[in-house]
Amino acid sequence: MMEPPGRLAPPLDSACISRRRCLQHGSATGLLSLLASVGGLGCVAMFGETAHAGGQLEEPLADSVRTALTSAVSNRAPPVPQFNNAESRLAYQRWSSLMATRLVRLIPEAHNRQEFSQTVWYESQRAGLDLSLVLGLIEVESHFRKFAVSSVGARGFMQVMPFWVRLIGDGDVSKLFHLQTNLRFGCVILRHYLDREQGDVFMGLGRYNGSRGQAPYPEAVLAARKKWQLA
Repeated sequence: MMEPPGRLAPPLDSACISRRRCLQHGSATGLLSLLASVGGLGCVAMFGETAHAGGQLEEPLADSVRTALTSAVSNRAPPVPQFNNAESRLAYQRWSSLMATRLVRLIPEAHNRQEFSQTVWYESQRAGLDLSLVLGLIEVESHFRKFAVSSVGARGFMQVMPFWVRLIGDGDVSKLFHLQTNLRFGCVILRHYLDREQGDVFMGLGRYNGSRGQAPYPEAVLAARKKWQLA
């Protein structure tokens, strides 16, 4: 696996994933006040797929933060897991097998299901996020629908707002329907919000949804998270 240039946080297991640096040196400068507010959980559908989402709030990013986030999403190497030892490889294989069973009704096609599992594992580990938290968020945001679009324009599995592509991407909003791109943006953004909230998951989730301080969305994600935790 190529070392991604926008390294985020340490992995949650012994898999060979790079440590977070890019957000650490950008966090000291902080961020300015919010510019806009988008609320509510109403949704519309694209290709017949519904989305349960609000929307991240567009913020004026300090230059160092913008650079860090841009670096964090820039690498597009295929998410091919590598492991330090046989034990960590076996743990991943067991998790992947379990996910294949749990996801079969949500992602019926076997190839798509395998690709999703591998990518969500890779991007979660890369960003230093708990897999069950990311899966719970995806369930609440899009119900695992790749082409879901919310009423405020959030797109894909993790319901990423298009302004992020302009702020830290190449401006091509259509790429948010690409599996790895969507999960990369979503995980990087969630990591960013958790860091801003000093690790407070409740508040970080609120920021992700654009409903900071309100209980319904964080509680929904945390409830969904329990279903994806391993025994």
